Amino acid sequence: MQLSADEAAGVSGRGAALLAEVTPLAGRVLVDGWPTGVAVAPAQHHGGPYPATTSTSTSVGGTAIVRWLRPVAYQNTPEPLLPPELHDTNPLGLPRRVDGRLEH
Repeated sequence: MQLSADEAAGVSGRGAALLAEVTPLAGRVLVDGWPTGVAVAPAQHHGGPYPATTSTSTSVGGTAIVRWLRPVAYQNTPEPLLPPELHDTNPLGLPRRVDGRLEH
């Protein structure tokens, strides 16, 4: 999102409201600066010497998100205590594999 100088300065009164609206969607909020050029995208890779080029998880590229994942195992947990995305009825309609088969 780009704001006009008036919006960014708060003159029109819309800049703060617009920023508040898009912030939940953003991974980075940059004001009056230059972006890094790094993206979580398949075409972006770490590069550099070994072991950076052979790592399955780096700070950039499509696998960068792995750095922030925390696997949780729910053992013998009754369905009512599970998060919605793990319910048998799949109330969120997420694509997932059950017994090796892709479900939608």
